[in-house]
Amino acid sequence: MKTDVVVIGGGVTGTAIARELARYHLNIILLEKEDDVAMGASKANSGIIHAGYNADQTTLKGQLNIEANPMFDQLCRKLNVPFQRIGSLVVGFDQADLKVLIQEEIKGQQAGIKNLKILAREQLRAMEPNLNQQARFALYAPSAGIISSYEFTISLANSAVLNGVKVLLETEVNGLMIEAGKIRGVETNRGKIAATIVINAAGLYSDKIAQQAGDQIKITPRKGEYHLLDKNWGDLVNHVIFPIPTKHSKGILVTPTVHGNLLIGPNSSLSTARENLAVSSTGLKEVYDGAKKLLPGLSRKDVIASFSGLRATAEGDDFIIGPSANCVGLINVAGIQSPGLTSAPAIAKSVTDLVKDTLSRINPGLTLTYRDDFIEELPKKLIFTEYLAQNDLEKWQEIIDDHPEYGEIICRCEKISKGEIISAINDPVPAQSIDAVKRRTRTGAGRCQGGFCEPRLLAIMSEELGLSPLAITKKGAGSAILKARTKDWLREQKNYTGGGEQQ
Repeated sequence: MKTDVVVIGGGVTGTAIARELARYHLNIILLEKEDDVAMGASKANSGIIHAGYNADQTTLKGQLNIEANPMFDQLCRKLNVPFQRIGSLVVGFDQADLKVLIQEEIKGQQAGIKNLKILAREQLRAMEPNLNQQARFALYAPSAGIISSYEFTISLANSAVLNGVKVLLETEVNGLMIEAGKIRGVETNRGKIAATIVINAAGLYSDKIAQQAGDQIKITPRKGEYHLLDKNWGDLVNHVIFPIPTKHSKGILVTPTVHGNLLIGPNSSLSTARENLAVSSTGLKEVYDGAKKLLPGLSRKDVIASFSGLRATAEGDDFIIGPSANCVGLINVAGIQSPGLTSAPAIAKSVTDLVKDTLSRINPGLTLTYRDDFIEELPKKLIFTEYLAQNDLEKWQEIIDDHPEYGEIICRCEKISKGEIISAINDPVPAQSIDAVKRRTRTGAGRCQGGFCEPRLLAIMSEELGLSPLAITKKGAGSAILKARTKDWLREQKNYTGGGEQQ
């Protein structure tokens, strides 16, 4: 197989790059080792679009955060992704905190961020009546927002595919093909792919890819744990609430989600394993105690999910974006931790410029040209809860009359119909596992966490994909939902005597 550009990594960075490159006459393949995109840091983070005041403007992180923040309103409309610009508050309790807030405000103003403001106790109390009564100050940044990071990533990938990008899932890069100091392609578990340019956006493994070309990048995983609370708590706060930041973290925050839940976290700890997403009682207590400092009325009784994410921290604590020092045609995009989600659209434009420059050096006579058929907007999906929120049930009934599958509610917690599930299974980047459907539709994301709807979802997937129920997985290889058919298992037990004899 041969292509112009291979993008390694199906996170928000890789999918944003692939979509941006699809604007040009290029053959592009995106490789993801898991069974779906958004399987790393892009599925387990705070979902915050940062205003950018707290990032050093001499760093790539700071510059790209500021550049990308204004892009989200229009981009999310085109991709049909929920996004709310609700603003953020960094809360202080004493004069030492106030000095930090003033410094952050000055940095933000120097970076060109508008409408930053220090709030006194009375203003803060009016905006957040449930906040700790001892809070005295806050830095208000109205340009901050919230998003579903995994829905954003999936939509970027779907848009890329609609524009000609080929996404290969469960395809792991085992090595780079390099000849005479130039990239020639990649070796994967499914064979070799020849390519002129390889973009290394492999997240936690970006250093491993880079090191194959002799680039000395080191990535250290840093774990953050979270609690997700039921929608009963979704209106406890109106903004993203941050504590005073630390050296390694913006602190344990409290935020509403775009779907009406309340999210608290993360803590921050170094991890020795790149795949260890286990949560700990100690870590989750740290998250809860940290959130309680901001919201004393918070209760643990309505926590419906606890999870963790790993972010890729590079030495120097900045993004690493640039051509390989040792291999023409390899572009490294590494160390994309917070505010990586916010920065993704700007990272994509920056990497596109690098691709143009690299191609012109490889072939001085080559000029990339825009496609005039690029599809900016994803088709609008039929979502029952949107019609319900608009009290437009007559219109939904018309949909049911034409498509009866939209009249059967499968997930009662989140009110997800069979039609929405079938649509997700047939996405441009198709949902091939239980969790993949959950990320696209929220089936199983409610209070019961799939306790009632998962058997029905499994049956729908089996029928739609033409697979045995035994072949349906939770999240790809090694995570089968069902072990055996009950009758077959009972027959085996009946015929087994312990001595190998049949009865």
